[in-house]
Amino acid sequence: MKPDTIVLIHGFWVTPRSWEHWIARYQAQGYRVLAPAYPGFEAEVEALNADPTPIERVTVPQIISSLETLIGGLDKPPIIMGHSAGGVFTQILLDHGYGAAGVAINSAPTEGVKIIPLSQLKATFPVLKNPANRHRAVGLDYEHWRYAFTNTFPEDQARATYERYHIPASGNIFWGSALANIHPGRDDNWVDYHNDARRPLLFVAGENDNLMPPKIQRSNAAHYKSPKTITEVVEYAGRSHLMPAQDGWEEIADHALAWALDHS
Repeated sequence: MKPDTIVLIHGFWVTPRSWEHWIARYQAQGYRVLAPAYPGFEAEVEALNADPTPIERVTVPQIISSLETLIGGLDKPPIIMGHSAGGVFTQILLDHGYGAAGVAINSAPTEGVKIIPLSQLKATFPVLKNPANRHRAVGLDYEHWRYAFTNTFPEDQARATYERYHIPASGNIFWGSALANIHPGRDDNWVDYHNDARRPLLFVAGENDNLMPPKIQRSNAAHYKSPKTITEVVEYAGRSHLMPAQDGWEEIADHALAWALDHS
């Protein structure tokens, strides 16, 4: 039986609100759509900007545990789609045996993907410029949001998305991810690239994504070595990091769903 549920996992600097268009589109097609917030992020964007304490406290193990509890309670495995950091969580969930198929959209890299494009360094500079940010929730000003998330958006749309979606991100998680390839051991974003049982995974890359450029998606996909699994990459021209809210998002949403159904 084909999956009847889609789980949408948001990334950093946004909340489940960033999936609002996809939720409505998939629900209109008869799917049950779940877009869970990270633990403590259940408040609205405005409340999290006013009090970012939950952002400072959240950890990756907490996020994964909450997602596994949600998905493990479903009647049958869902399609899992994640954007940015949500793409990492999608990969981890698939590696742990959850989901019928996964789609990682402009995904952050899992452990071992060592490509660090200059545009990514510039996009993440507000967090990484100060080690003290490891203990803070770090927001982006509009100019950094424009560069990292919406560089190919029309100006009015870029500003509108900033006002509607932006929240601070966890400096602790971001610094931990940045250091994952420096110190030995399995970090929070580790997956088994040789897992023969992992369900099919599609990476969706935006050509002009400054935060998580296509070379990261291709490198991440290439790390998966099992010949018994399906791992593919598709790239969309002219797209920024915030693809779920960019004009033409319908094409990406439809392709992601069709691919997942074909491979689940």
